[in-house]
Amino acid sequence: MKFLSLALALCASAMVGCAHGPQALSEPVPGLPATAAVASYSLEQHPAALQLAKDETTSPAAADEPEEKSEGDEDDFDYGMEDVPTAEQVTIADPWEPFNRAMFTFNDRLYFWVLKPVAEGYSAVLPEPARVSVGNFFSNLRSPIRLVNCLLQANFIGAATELFRFMLNSTIGLAGLFDPAGGEEIGLVRQDEDFGQTLGSYGVGQGFYIVWPFLGPSSPRDTVGMIGDYFSYPISYLDPWYVWIGVRGYQAINDTSLQIGDYEAIKDAAIDPYLSVRNAYIQYRQKKVEEKGTIGKSEPDIPGLGTPARGVGPEAAPQK
Repeated sequence: MKFLSLALALCASAMVGCAHGPQALSEPVPGLPATAAVASYSLEQHPAALQLAKDETTSPAAADEPEEKSEGDEDDFDYGMEDVPTAEQVTIADPWEPFNRAMFTFNDRLYFWVLKPVAEGYSAVLPEPARVSVGNFFSNLRSPIRLVNCLLQANFIGAATELFRFMLNSTIGLAGLFDPAGGEEIGLVRQDEDFGQTLGSYGVGQGFYIVWPFLGPSSPRDTVGMIGDYFSYPISYLDPWYVWIGVRGYQAINDTSLQIGDYEAIKDAAIDPYLSVRNAYIQYRQKKVEEKGTIGKSEPDIPGLGTPARGVGPEAAPQK
């Protein structure tokens, strides 16, 4: 019996030692990215980052806990992934990637070498309130685009809102230099609609990704939409053609002067700026299409997509 007791004691000691041995494997491995950094990866571009983040969120203490969880107890990381909205997981084909990357680089250098220096000099001469008023003026001129697309989407309340906004801002707002219609007293919020969104509301998909020189990210659907926007924009009818080019160039400089730093922040924080801009663009456009008929859509374009990423995108200037 003494030998039997001694044998059982030795077996128990060995089992305890084995239970503690694997703990060393669950310790963080030096050199691996921090969990916060891994979480910033695009999961569709870096699928291994998801497993790495899960591994790093597993502590040694958690390895000893039982597998079963009490009711209401959920894993934080899995909970966050399951609740990611569908719009945030939109993907798009990119068969022209070599061309698109070349155009992205062209637009990027155009911004840093030409547009940004000119915009900085312009902002040094003209104070911000004046530049905001200029932005409001161009936004007011784009009212026909928003009005027509509200009608095409059967958003009649939005169309009436745009009509009254145009009337008030063109008169009380001194030709649109100010935005009294959007103030707290009146509260007529700008409807950010365009022909690309209208096509999307009728079920036309984005197709594949395109980056145009000067204009920035797009898709076949949004490229066709830009043609509709062109013919609905009163400035497009200025004659001769170089007057229109000059006015559009001035609008781009004014809009850029109000957004300096936004694109730089996105680029500095991105592992691959091209992929970051592409994903942000398609998700944003999908979100705008899904908001069809929503009253009060006045949020501006994503930061940075009003400059080299979105060309001289509409409604780039803030309304104050």
